Amino acid sequence: MRKLASIQIVNGVEPIPGADAIEKIRVLGWWVVAKKGEHKPGDRIVYCEIDSLLPERPEFEFLRGNSYKAAQTEAGGTVTLPAGFRIKTVRLRGQVSQGICFPLSILPVDAPIEEGTDVTDLLGVLKWEPPLPVGMGGRIKGPFPGFLPKTDETRVQVLESVLMRNRGKTFYMTEKLDGSSFTAFLRQGEFGICSRNLWMDEADESNVLARVAKALRLEEKLRTARERLGFDLAIQAEVIGPGIQKNKYALKEVTLRVFSVLNVDAYRLVDQPAKVAVLAEIGLESVPQLGTIVLDHTVDQLVALSEGTSTLHPQVQREGIVLRPLAEEYDEEIGGRLSFKVINPRFLLKYDE
Repeated sequence: MRKLASIQIVNGVEPIPGADAIEKIRVLGWWVVAKKGEHKPGDRIVYCEIDSLLPERPEFEFLRGNSYKAAQTEAGGTVTLPAGFRIKTVRLRGQVSQGICFPLSILPVDAPIEEGTDVTDLLGVLKWEPPLPVGMGGRIKGPFPGFLPKTDETRVQVLESVLMRNRGKTFYMTEKLDGSSFTAFLRQGEFGICSRNLWMDEADESNVLARVAKALRLEEKLRTARERLGFDLAIQAEVIGPGIQKNKYALKEVTLRVFSVLNVDAYRLVDQPAKVAVLAEIGLESVPQLGTIVLDHTVDQLVALSEGTSTLHPQVQREGIVLRPLAEEYDEEIGGRLSFKVINPRFLLKYDE
């Protein structure tokens, strides 16, 4: 589970050219802008990642002018996400800053302060999510099913030790698309679809995901694949196009691009070569493939590699890249598949409203 707020160590402090009052500090693999002289290497601090939603508390009030987000509510008035202060990527005096640091004094006096301790719940920090787009509502069958893995990727900035352990290994890269997460599955004869967090009713076409599933004949394709492969399978994809994330790629119709294929019977993700073959056979497109690299990179080098324009629209900054080995692996530190995302800071600065 992602640690939005945690106890971390300052592992470096560097000046920002031309800046007298601020400097940059290194926390995990992140650079964070802070007041000059406020931190020194070895200091223990509370670090809050980008997309943290800090509660309305006096110690966070200084963020109100630039970071306040009103509460999100459903049609009936039920609050789905409370008001608070959203931490996002910013640029200060030319330096990209991702996250925010606080002294340990913001914690209760008896709070644990060991490095890596998760204090998200202790501080009342939540994950900020954008409001649900029009067309993403509809009938819900239940929570995201436990027989499928969720599609969240871990950011590379918290995985420096993972990079070290996998140095020299070949990874394939794909473009991370800015869409809406989607899963379609076949299990024990039942076809179903899911958003990022919910099992949706595939018959309710008020939901764009159901309309996409119908238009692309996903149930038929998964049943056909099941007959040939001998196991139930699921696809996980980004839905992109008009009405979704402002349609940055200027597409004329809603479609999807697949990034994972799952053997549902074995609860195992399909290796890259077999995944490409399955998608070709059932007539579905993959997310853009960007080739392979031998991993020998620092976090900062991978962030630089993530910068660039989208394969789908050459005038739009891509959201980032995703790296995975050619053969699926479990990583104990990640707590799931060996896979991580590198978000393009130029994309965040331009579109991360």
